Parts: sequence; structure tokens; C-alpha cells
Amino acid sequence: MSDLTPLHALGEFGLIRRLQQKITLRQPGTVLGIGDDAAILAPTAGQEVVMTTDLLVEGVHFDLSFCPLKHLGYKAVAVNVSDIAAMNALPTQLVLGLAVPSRFSVEAIEELYEGVRLACEAYNVDLVGGDTTSTRTGLTLAITVLGEAPAGQAVRRSGGKPTDLLCVSGDLGGAYLGLQVLEREKQVFLADLEAQPELDNYEYVVQRQLRPEARLDVVHELRELGLTPTSMIDVSDGLASEVMHLCAASGTGARVFTDNIPVANPTLEAAAEFNLDPLTCALNGGEDYELLFTLPVTAYEKIKNHPDITIIGHLTDKDDAVNLVTKAGQAVPLQAQGWKAF
Repeated sequence: MSDLTPLHALGEFGLIRRLQQKITLRQPGTVLGIGDDAAILAPTAGQEVVMTTDLLVEGVHFDLSFCPLKHLGYKAVAVNVSDIAAMNALPTQLVLGLAVPSRFSVEAIEELYEGVRLACEAYNVDLVGGDTTSTRTGLTLAITVLGEAPAGQAVRRSGGKPTDLLCVSGDLGGAYLGLQVLEREKQVFLADLEAQPELDNYEYVVQRQLRPEARLDVVHELRELGLTPTSMIDVSDGLASEVMHLCAASGTGARVFTDNIPVANPTLEAAAEFNLDPLTCALNGGEDYELLFTLPVTAYEKIKNHPDITIIGHLTDKDDAVNLVTKAGQAVPLQAQGWKAF
């Protein structure tokens, strides 16, 4: 007999009370969290409030055959926090909407919420409410995150200027290669249900796919350096798409140098195994959740030796278009071939 608790045994409010027991509030601006018709927040004076929402839908954004529920909960928070970071802001509170199929047990939802709780702890965010309901289709998560930035310091996509340095945090393409590994192992398992996944040699790229981290550390480091980006966006749909979005909003062109695009060694190794061009993976793979941002050229001395920030090019006049500059020095139009929602 199964030891798992069916959802109907607790009901909606019983489930909420059970999940609420492990929620810790950390933000001074949180007056009231889970348990009433709405949360009560008191943003700090002199702050700008930013807000973002993301939907994650089973079969579209994640595959539960290889995505653990705890990792999914963590990732769901991280991808929203990444949007807050891309505004040069810090997250403060979030609400979580959950549509759950009847096949899930109470313990399964607790596992999902454990990932959410760990992410809230890592990013210093308060889970202050949400909604739960049943669904006849796949598991769906909808998260809304609030964040704050000092007045006048929230960064838009539209502030870039010609000659600004084009920078990216971390490295790119790993999440896409992680997905390739997981999809391959899934097919091996479907062909032989006794087969065990072989992931030991792919820890880095699989981690990049299943449990990405929002780059709040970069937001903090830029502030410590006394730098405010002129424009910023997170790399969720692929570097090429994000450069195009940033340039369109800023009314500029850009030159992106292929030699400067950062790709980690484990990503290079996995790309070679799958016979994929690592540059293509970095440009179009998506889900890296790094930060792409621009800084005035006067910031060069402060970031030129930063171990986790790479200058990949610079903005130009709009008439110069958006170009990828090859190793041979040839400029070719940048093509955006990343994720498309529809």
C-alpha cells in the first residue's frame, strides 16, 4: 500500500497550511505573508519596485521524465529572479500559482515546494502567497516576483548608446548541451527500461539545464564597483536574440566578436560529442540565464580583468546594423534563431 498522501485527503486549504509551515519570511517590507486573501507589503521609501511573471508548463518548458520536482521548483524561482536581476534590482517577494494534475501526491508537491523554499533562501525572497487548483492537463507553475532598486537605478533595455561596451556574465551554451544529454538519455531509457542514465561526465551542462542560477551576484558586484549598466537583459532565449532585443530597444547596432563569446570547457566537450558547433549553441541555445548588459567605455578599466564578466563587443550606430564579427574579421548579420514561444 502506498505511503503517499492523495491531494484530496488534505484539500486545498489543508495543503496550503502544510506547505506554509516551512515558509520563512526574511524581508522587512513583508508585513503579512501566506494565510489571508492577499499579502501586505510595505516597500522602502526611495525605492523603485519592479515586477515580473513567468509561466512554466509541463511538456513545453520542462519534462518530468528527467527534471526532478525539487530542481523544477528551484528553477521556477531562479528564472523569475533572473528577470529582476536584469533590471538591476534585487528580488523581495514572490507569489506562486500552481495547477496540479490528480496524479500528484501531497509528498510530490512538498518536494516541488522544497525546491521553491531553497531558492527563496538562496535569493533572500519571501514567498507571500499564490493559488492552487487542479488541472486535467500537465503541471503548470505561474510565478510573479517583486523586486526593488534604488530610485533611478532600475535598468531598462533601452538605455544603450553607441560605443557602449557589450558585456555578458558567465559562459553560454551549457544549458542547451545539458538538454541534449538529457534528451538522449531519455531515448536510451525508452528503448531499454532497464538502462540507467549515464550523466557522470556531464555534471556541468546538466546542472546548467536543470538548476540554473540567477546572477544576482553580478548585480551586487557591479554596485560594489560603482557601475550602473546603461541597458540590460537576461539570456533566456539565446545570446543572439537578446542582443537583437537590446539593440532594438536602444535604437543601436552592435558588433559581437565570435572570439570573445565565453564557452566553458565542459560545454565544448559535449558539443564535440554531439557534433554541434559550440558557437551556435551559445548564440541560439538559450536558458543560460546569464546577464547581457552595456557599460560606458569609461568602465573598461574596472571590468577588463573581471573573472566572470566578458566584453564580447560594443554598440554602434543603428545604421551599422547588428553584426557578428568572425575570427577572420568578417562582419556578418547576426541571426536570432533562439526560443520562440509560438
